[in-house]
This record gives sequence, structure tokens and C-alpha cells, in this order.
Amino acid sequence: MTTEIRVPEMGLVVLVGVSGSGKSHFARKHFAPTQVISSDFCRGIVSDDENDQSATGDAFDLLHYIVAKRLRRGLLTVVDATNVQSHARQSLLRIAKEHDVLSVAIVLDVPERVAAERNATRPDRDFGAHVIPRQRRELRRGLRSLGREFRRAYVLTGTEEIDAATVVREKAWNDRRELTGPFDIVGDVHGCRAELEDLLRDLGYEIDRDAAGRAVGATHPGGRTAVFVGDLVDRGPDSPGVLRLVMGMVAAGDALCVSGNHEAKLVRALRGRKVRTTHGLAESLEQLGAEDEGFRAAALAFMDGLISHYVLDGGRLVVAHAGLKEDYHGRASGRVRSFALYGDTTGETDEYGLPVRYPWARDYRGKAMVVYGHTPVPAPEWINNTICLDTGAVFGGRLTALRYPERELASVPARKVWYEPVRPLASPGAAAGGAGGHRELDVLKIEDVLANGGVETRLMGRVTVREENALAALEVMSRFAADPRWLVYLPPTMAPAATSALPGHLEHPAEALAAYRDRGAVTRVVCEQKHMGSRAVVTVCRDAAVAAARFGVEDGTTGAVVTRTGRPFFRDPATTAELLDRVRAAIGAAGLWDELDTGWLVLDCELLPWSAKAMDLVRTQYAATGAAARAALPMAAGALGRAAERGLDLGGLRERVERRASNAARFRDAYARYCRPVDGLSGIQLAPFQVLAGEGRAWATARDHDWHMEVAARLADCDPGGLLRRTEWTTADLASPESEAAVTAWWERLTADGGEGMVVKPLGPLPDDARVQPGVKCRGREYLRIIYGPDYTEPEHLDRLRGRSLGRKRSLAMREHALGVEALDRLAAGEPLWRVHQAVFAVLALESEPVDPRL
Repeated sequence: MTTEIRVPEMGLVVLVGVSGSGKSHFARKHFAPTQVISSDFCRGIVSDDENDQSATGDAFDLLHYIVAKRLRRGLLTVVDATNVQSHARQSLLRIAKEHDVLSVAIVLDVPERVAAERNATRPDRDFGAHVIPRQRRELRRGLRSLGREFRRAYVLTGTEEIDAATVVREKAWNDRRELTGPFDIVGDVHGCRAELEDLLRDLGYEIDRDAAGRAVGATHPGGRTAVFVGDLVDRGPDSPGVLRLVMGMVAAGDALCVSGNHEAKLVRALRGRKVRTTHGLAESLEQLGAEDEGFRAAALAFMDGLISHYVLDGGRLVVAHAGLKEDYHGRASGRVRSFALYGDTTGETDEYGLPVRYPWARDYRGKAMVVYGHTPVPAPEWINNTICLDTGAVFGGRLTALRYPERELASVPARKVWYEPVRPLASPGAAAGGAGGHRELDVLKIEDVLANGGVETRLMGRVTVREENALAALEVMSRFAADPRWLVYLPPTMAPAATSALPGHLEHPAEALAAYRDRGAVTRVVCEQKHMGSRAVVTVCRDAAVAAARFGVEDGTTGAVVTRTGRPFFRDPATTAELLDRVRAAIGAAGLWDELDTGWLVLDCELLPWSAKAMDLVRTQYAATGAAARAALPMAAGALGRAAERGLDLGGLRERVERRASNAARFRDAYARYCRPVDGLSGIQLAPFQVLAGEGRAWATARDHDWHMEVAARLADCDPGGLLRRTEWTTADLASPESEAAVTAWWERLTADGGEGMVVKPLGPLPDDARVQPGVKCRGREYLRIIYGPDYTEPEHLDRLRGRSLGRKRSLAMREHALGVEALDRLAAGEPLWRVHQAVFAVLALESEPVDPRL
């Protein structure tokens, strides 16, 4: 007969048996070497002798330390030691309990004779004939209590049963990482069956009804899955109706549901336990009393089987009724279940006699999004990648759902106030378990960026911001920034392509395309003309009403134009308003308001000419250098010419000076072509190249770059006055040499008369594990004179520049891009302004990092 031993994928396995029972052989057969921690191994580590019994105390200290570290990291850990004494097992069980994992005992019970024979073949096991009988007596005494000590205990008797046993890894019930959605996560229903049906219909579900017309299930034609955060029952008018609908959806695979504290209490009541029939329990018992016995039994079994939380979508999403801190994700213990059902409390009570919740979400820094309910709030608020969806439907508020992964909220109003709350609905900040007080939703605090190591992003996890960089950014934002209500995005820096080895070139399309082709994750790229201007982020609303409703701006302003450091682009508000009017008209003429279903848009643009913002820089740096070189070098060349006529040997000095004079002329031409007088909008051009965000959608990542270029072209075509300028672009197939040659010829044409060059961006989806640059810039030979100086093309200078290090710039570009996307995601999802500013401020702070600005 084969015994199937089921062990958790994350948990503790304790092997129990006398010396010579075959524990080490069993461990090698069924577990990976890294999963097994043996007392002999630890004894050897601390004493260089696995049989040095004097080192046993230190050995077990080390063993317990390793076990604790592995369990903290969620790794299956197998302890290979005799473990026949209860106190030895209790030490291990305490560690498992501290880390909230399940524990399993596997006893290998062999006859004394077999153990003695095995030990006799090993000289290192000559520890006396009395040891095995003593260990066996201790094992026998402990077998009776083993079932109380461990969640599961298997006793394998005799060598045949031991050899025939199989070990099966068992996922935790809460581990549904393989389910990736899309999901619709529904907040606390509390017996509001009609509102639940309204919400499901709005979400696109088709409701199934029985012969009596009762809702018994709901299916989404798009394959979406509903996830309920618990508290289906109590207080509302139809808890049985809610249970019938949700039970049907779960049974059909159309929904998941976690337990709420109200389900847990109702289960105890239905089982005859003594509980107080308060907070709506009496109403639920009365409503269930009108149902038949079969339904009551089914409802009891359903609620009793609900687990504390689910881990979904590869660990990126956690759903628990009252939330769950990161250390508890995927774990299983009484305290994990208690936290998931009731949250954490400070031990205090408020003026209404209710417990004060500990603000766990304010300390949360996990990568997984945590979605929960339990504490009703007037409106959902994102706090550190967590959100509460209990918006008090039963108290006359709304029933709310979160669409995942879209991060879109949907809600329906309550039909009426079904139950008067004991206390008014908590402020949004209190949804995190706050002890009172309301977070200023528009105010970013410095600790929001510096605390706990930085800002959490969807693309790169946590991005660290150093304190000295944050202080520099604070100075800029405090003194010079635009109205913070419009400061919703700052563009990331961009790394150049790898240095070219071609004669006379520092950057070339060959390296720009190879940057993506060599990664193997990208097959096509878009190449966009890089305008020599100044980066401008344009936020524009359809009208003043949208500006007031969405951005809280009630002074008639309908948008903003800001620089890459968050400053207003124009000093004159009238010029800004005129530009916004032109952009707004083009958006309307292109039909984008309706097409994108939004009343506002954020656009990434280049504003030309360069001199419109950089004229002081041109005068003091570039023009001064150019004028000095053009005045001095021709005179020096003339003097050297006259010296050569007199027969002096100049050793090539004259030729070098003449080349420098020629380079100086090219330098002057390089920057001068980007300078022209402007007056208001006269002489100004705006080249949009990306739609960043609109209501409910971060378009920057929702659409590929070729879509953005087509939309930008439509906007330019819809502006008859020529303010909006087209951006040339083309695509390249990275597997086609002909396509690469065409792109190179296109780039050479753009840069021949001094054009800046191009930006190369990936097309198509990227693998989740691919760290690919969001874009690389490839600048023209003559344009780079502005960056590196008139003589940079001289061989000695070019060779030195080819040694430039791009690693820090690339890292910075990736981090700022992740923060930019995070800001747009939060903005589109309607998160509080401080959450948007958290990412925006971090971009500005990273711009203070010591990286060569010429890269």
C-alpha cells in the first residue's frame, strides 16, 4: 500500500525518527538538497565534525536560524534530525507559528534491529547500544501527541511502507496565482441584493435567474471574474438573495469570494454558538429563517468554507476583507485569518464605542496591490498600492467595484438607507485603519517619497530616492513649479544609443537599432524625428467645468504648459491660454474628446524653437563661445599663414587652427538654426508626439507608439494656423537589413542639415521579465557639436568621448520612465493628487543625480 504524503509548497516539514531510521535517505529522495536542513550538517558547520556532540547546542541554534530565514522567505523547509523529543519539535513549531506557515510531521518508524544494523555499518555512529532503545521509547511516548502538535502527521511503519511512500506538493488554498483575471472586485454588499444586481449589470454581467425569478448566478461575456471582498450579509434587506447570487457565481467559476467578519459571525450563530445578535446579525437570522432547510445548509457550508484571502495574478493582487500586510500574504495561521477578517486595532475605542483601527495601509510597501473593504468610506482612496472598496452601500452610500488590471472604479448608488450607521462614514484616510484625522489629498509630504525606501511602481517595483536629491527637488518645486494641480507628469530622461565605432561618428542608427535587436525581446521599433526644442507637457481640459470638476481649478484656467522641470513654460498667462485654445480646438476637430471618452488630455510635446526657452543660455554660453572662436581663430590662421610664407616650419599648426576655425563656424551654424525671434505665439510651434493620459486611461502604455504618432499627425492636420507641427516617423523590422538601411538613410537625411536626429522606441508587447529601455536617442553628427563642443569630431577628442559610460544614464532613464508611467496610471485612475505627486516629485529628484547632462 502506498502512502501519499501531502506537504505544503510553503511550510515546515519535520522528519521524526531514531538514528538509522533513514531520514536523510528519505529527504534526499523526496526533496531538493537546498530544502533540507540537517542537524549533522549544522554540527559540521560549527565544529568541522558532524559527530561532535559537544557542538550540538550551537548546531541547533544554527539550524533554527536557517529554518527561520527560509520560512520568512516563504520556502519549503525540511528538518532532518531525530526530533523524537517533544521539546525539540516545539522549538521548530514555534518558528513555524512565528512565520505563519503550516507544519507537517513525517515519522519513520523502523524496528530497532534495522536501525542498529544501519548504524553498525557507519563507524561514526558508534554511540552505544543504549541510544536507539532510548530514542525509540521517546518516539513512542510522543506519537500520541503528534496529531495535536502538527496540522498533519504521517507515520510510516517499516521499511516497505517508507520506501513506497510518495510526497506531493500542495498549494495553499489562498494561492491562486495562476488566475490572472481580468477581475471585477466588489466591495461590501451587506445584503443589498438589488444594488449588487445593478452593479453587475453595469459591469457587463448577464444575470441568470431561476423559475421564481431569483438571481442565481451571473456571467461576463468577456470572461471576467468577480471577486467579493466579504461581508455579503447582515444589515441589508436581502442577505439570502445576495448569498444565492454569489454562491451560484462561485459554483460556476464566475466568481471568487473571501470571508468577511460578518460571515464568520453568522456561521457561529447558525451553528448554535452564543453570539451577540448586533450589527445586523438579527436581520440575517430572520431572513434565513424564512428560507428552506436545504438553502440554509448550503449557505452555511458556503460561508464556512470561505478562506481568509486570495493571492492572484502571479502575486500581484491580494484580496482580503480587512486588508493584509505584506508579511501575511499567502500565509496560513489564526492571526493571519484574524487580520484578514478584522484588521488590526490599537486597543482603543472611539467615541462610538467601536475599535480604533491601526493604519496598516500607511505602512504598506508591498509590490502586490491589496484590495479590501470592512471600514466604510465615502469614496475609495489609493494608499500605498492598497484601496478600500467599502463605500457604505447599506448605509445609503454606493456599492463599488474595482476593475483589475485596469484600475478603473465603477459604482452604483444605494436604493435607500437600509441601516443607520453607528458612526458617520469614515474619512477616506481612515479606510486604511487610521485612528482619526483626514489626509489632505492634495498635499505631498516629504516622507511620502523618502519613507520606506522610495516610491512603489508597477514597472520596476520600488524606486529609491536619496534624501539629498529630494531636498534639491523640494527647492525647485517649492519656488518655481506651476500650479501643483496641473503638475501631473514630468518626462523622463532618455539614454543615448551605444557609442558608434564608425569614423567621425559618436552616435549612429546601427547601434540604436542593435540596442533592441540584441535583447531579443523586440522585433520592431518606431523611429521618431527628434525636434531640437524644449520638452513641454500640455494638460488641456475641454472646458472650465471639466477643469473645476476633475482638477479642482475654478479660476477659469483650463490647463497648463510646463517644462520638464515642472515650471510654467510662458511667463504670460495669456500666451498659455492662447496655446491651450489652439490645442483644444485641434483635439475637438480631430474628434478625440469623444473617441477617447474623456474631457481632458495630457500630451507630451516638443516646443520649438529651442531659443523660446533657452535664449539666455544661447547668449551666455553658445553665442559667446562661437563669437570668440570666430573672432580669434581666423586671425590666428592669418598670422600662421604669414609665418608659413616666411618659410617657418609650423609642424601642421596652421592646418589645425584652420580646422578649428571651420569647426567653430559649424558650431555656430549648429545652434543658430534653432534660434529665431518669437513674440507671444508668433514663431512658436508645438510638436505633439504622445497622448499620455485621459479620464480612466493611461494612453502612454495602453497604445503602441505608432498609434501615438498617427494621433499626433491628426492633431497637426487639424490646426490650420500651423502652430501644431508634424513629427516625421518610420518603423523598422529589426530582422531585415533592408529595413535598417532605410532607417539609416532616413536618419542621414534628417541630420544632414543639422537636424537633431531620432528617438527609437520598441513596438509590440514586451515580456514581463524584459528590462528594455523605453527609448534611445540617436543624434546627428553636426548637432552633437552643440553638446560636446566645436572640436569634438577631432580624432583625439572623439576617441576620448567613445569611452563615455552610459550605465548610470540608462539606469536613470529606466527608473524615471517607471515613475512617469506610475504617475499617469494614478492620474488616470483618479487617485488623490498627493499619490500622483509622489511619482512626479521622485522624477524631479532623480534629475538631481550626478549624471553627465550631455549624455
